[in-house]
Amino acid sequence: MKTVRIVALRKDRKRLLEHLQDSALVQIKKIDKARDGFERVDMTSHMQVFERDVTLTEQALKILDGVSPEKSGMLSSFKGRREVDPDEIGVIASKSGEVISVCKRIVELDKRRADNKAEQARIATQLVSLEAWQKLDIPLNTSGTRSTAIFVGTFPEEYTEEQLKTAIAAESPQLEFALEVEHSEPQMTCAVVFVPVSQKTTAEDALRTLGFARPMGATSKVPKVKAERLRQKNETLKANSEEAEKEIASYVDRREDIKTTQDYFRIRADKYSVINSIEHSNHVFIIEGYIPEEDCDKLEALCTRVADCVVEFGEAGDDAPVKLKNNKFAEPAENILLMYAAPGKDDVDPTPLLAFFFYFFFGMMFSDAGYGLLMVIATGLMIKIFKPDKRMYNNLKLFQYCGISTTLWGLVFGSFFGDAPAAIYNMMTGSKITMAEMIRWPTLDPQKDSLTLMVISIAFGLVHILVGMGCKFYSCLKRKDWAGAFFDTGLWMLLLIGLAILAAGIVLGQPFTTIGAAIAIACAVGLVLTQGRGKKGIVGKAVGGLASLYDITSYISDLLSYSRLLALGLTTGVMAQVFNMLATMMGGTVVGFIFMIVIFIVGHLVNIGLNALGSYVHTMRLQYVEMFSKFYEGGGKEFEPFSLQSKYIKIQEDKQ
Repeated sequence: MKTVRIVALRKDRKRLLEHLQDSALVQIKKIDKARDGFERVDMTSHMQVFERDVTLTEQALKILDGVSPEKSGMLSSFKGRREVDPDEIGVIASKSGEVISVCKRIVELDKRRADNKAEQARIATQLVSLEAWQKLDIPLNTSGTRSTAIFVGTFPEEYTEEQLKTAIAAESPQLEFALEVEHSEPQMTCAVVFVPVSQKTTAEDALRTLGFARPMGATSKVPKVKAERLRQKNETLKANSEEAEKEIASYVDRREDIKTTQDYFRIRADKYSVINSIEHSNHVFIIEGYIPEEDCDKLEALCTRVADCVVEFGEAGDDAPVKLKNNKFAEPAENILLMYAAPGKDDVDPTPLLAFFFYFFFGMMFSDAGYGLLMVIATGLMIKIFKPDKRMYNNLKLFQYCGISTTLWGLVFGSFFGDAPAAIYNMMTGSKITMAEMIRWPTLDPQKDSLTLMVISIAFGLVHILVGMGCKFYSCLKRKDWAGAFFDTGLWMLLLIGLAILAAGIVLGQPFTTIGAAIAIACAVGLVLTQGRGKKGIVGKAVGGLASLYDITSYISDLLSYSRLLALGLTTGVMAQVFNMLATMMGGTVVGFIFMIVIFIVGHLVNIGLNALGSYVHTMRLQYVEMFSKFYEGGGKEFEPFSLQSKYIKIQEDKQ
């Protein structure tokens, strides 16, 4: 990685930044404070305008999707962004104002629908409250005449007319009144009470004691008339909302225009964000950042072609970002590495090793040739048909390589959709043949040869761990940490190798046992003598050295973790055989054949889903926990170039 400094004329700023954004070559450093003689240009207001337009287009798309969902298949997520010609950006820009007007109209119509819905909810509440007063032939807000006070309202209990009269009389025996009960139900009675005007105050006191309350929102309309008007208004609002929805639906054919316009404003917002964070003088501006060393010539040619400028390169420090560069075999595994952490300044790039072991272990866990072929074919077709973006392309290639490994391991284990060929042959012919008898090459059966496979799994685990420790050894040598390389890493590597030879001696004979024991003992002594070197005093050094041997339990635990290679491979095969057994249990009849097809498809899809996920997760765990813990520190910052951060479109590469 190199640092880069570009000094260009201010009049060329727009053109140069656009080309830098298209090329995605440079990660631009954002300054906090300008140096003497320079200033920062505040573009916040411009950014806010563009960000507001991005938000507006997002709202419009969401509303369109709610009214008329975009038709997309199950595999649409694999489809890459639409590629547009650089000249098309000018067309998008020229149409952006009109598209924003469309988006505003869509949002306005949606707000109308929301307002109508809120009003309809309020009307529904009013209609419910008026339902009990439909027999009343006077307005709810009636308070009386010259000679009579009228109380229209509710009581919080259920009364009959006689019961209510009795209750009021009990509260005020001297009160003269008449009443009508309009409606009664548990916990509510709607009634009208008539009293002489001269006794209005007395009546109010008596009714208040009984919990009387006038209706909320009472109007000068008779309840029946008011309810009818509310229903008419509700129908009008409903029609208005339907009309608004139809108009929104009429803009569905503008969906692509809205998407491209959203990306256009997103790109412009990013550009102005950069302008906001670089130094300017009256006549020039300065861009500083990082660039991969192999792209320096390309950047210099681009800058001199589009602007009058000076380009300077320098050595990057420890805080430089990291850009991974690997061949086609390893590149798909970069996403797995970055999910963990980008390499730190003292780390080696483990992607090639990660890629090999990831494909290898995934295949061993999934271990079915039929499933592997399906993965290879499916990922190949998706790459060819959908032409996905680079990140999705790498993910598909990752699973394609895993599919190849799965196919090879399936051949080793003699598994093709479990024992499907043998099961189908037996169902059709009534014979009893096994997969081992059908296959012409020697295989390992995870069920019968489980002990052998356990040993093989542990052996692969030892190799995996030793490779990780080898990376640590290399890193120490690179930093000239000789003691760390030979004492802290080398002795442990030799100790594990010695123990492996010692274990192999059980099968291979006494010489191997002797050699393994000698290596292990010598390394153990070396560890005791060197691991406490950082402690003070002889006793401290001795105790530290002896205590270090306890780490052997950690290595044993790590090795046992690789038993999952056998466990998941066994699970995949057994589940496949169970589904094959269920599929063929109906025999070779027509009904049995149909039943077999259904169960075979459903069962194996379930098996693929469960065990592919399990293989992916456990393979990742072996990389992150067992291997990376031996050498990988991470902590680096991923290289993030100034580029077109678009969601729906991408610009065709400049061929110049």
